Amino acid sequence: MSEKLVLVYRGDLAEKIHRGDMAVADAGGRVTASVGDIGKSSYMRSAAKPVQAVNVVLSGALEEYGLTDKELAIICASHRGDEEHVETVNGILTKLGLDRSYLKCGVLRPLDEKRAFKMLRDGKEFDEVTCDCSGKHSGMLAACLKKGYPLESYTDPGHPLQREILKMMSLFSGVREEEITIGVDGCGVPVFGMPVYNMALAFANMADPSRLPDDVGAAACRIVNAMVTYPEMVSGENGFDTLLMRAAKGRLFCKMGADGVFCVGLRDKGWGLAVKIEDGDSPASYCAVCEALCQLGVLSEQAAEELKSFHHRIVYNNHKVAVGRYEPCFKLNIY
Repeated sequence: MSEKLVLVYRGDLAEKIHRGDMAVADAGGRVTASVGDIGKSSYMRSAAKPVQAVNVVLSGALEEYGLTDKELAIICASHRGDEEHVETVNGILTKLGLDRSYLKCGVLRPLDEKRAFKMLRDGKEFDEVTCDCSGKHSGMLAACLKKGYPLESYTDPGHPLQREILKMMSLFSGVREEEITIGVDGCGVPVFGMPVYNMALAFANMADPSRLPDDVGAAACRIVNAMVTYPEMVSGENGFDTLLMRAAKGRLFCKMGADGVFCVGLRDKGWGLAVKIEDGDSPASYCAVCEALCQLGVLSEQAAEELKSFHHRIVYNNHKVAVGRYEPCFKLNIY
């Protein structure tokens, strides 16, 4: 069963209880820590993006079109639609000789509300590039263009690129292709359902790809290096992914997924961590991840202080008065 991971207090009363499941595993498949039911399945959502990017690297598209590691980082991103994010995605499309009409991620306002307000104030329209998944989609287009695959149907589960991505998800997660549940993500591409344990294993293999084929391992290393070198591309200046990677100073890489999923790769340990909050509350997942990393001894006191607003998030009322807080309430079973 899922266990209580985070309580949300208003005053002295806990008025919300966020239950969930968490797994920590090494690349050999050994569970090193857990809470709850690590065999419970959920969709990995956008936490799968670093693994999805492996096929982009393997395709040779980075070299063919001169794509940089900064651009590779945004291919792994759920970006916030900052000006730099939009410029970077547009730069990828320009190198490919394509425009935003080729992106099939849908039109979405920037995740950063201040950026969205500024665009509205200035009379600028939202488009496919401001969508948080436009980096991933531009990467998929790059791989298709390099390999001669159809561009108009690249989001279809039966498309050759998506079949290749499924094979890669199976390789990293240890779940057989036919046992991965396929759904449709918010941006229209296939999304992968699997146990929380296997999500952790996928990130462990990204952190320590020594058991993978050499070319796949090299691709994983390049992706991880891009993410930790350009963390501002993976989320944005106020995003938890970005701030966690900065605070950890290269010791880890991470990626959020929608509806309470969050995954971390611990580079020096070769471990992967995955959490799924049962009710889909993303702030609760950030709180739980901070607490787990503290219990594992990964975060220094300084890093924990830098992430305090996520670890012990303050709840404010309409008058901007602090009236409550998020508090972790679990203890990892460490093996």
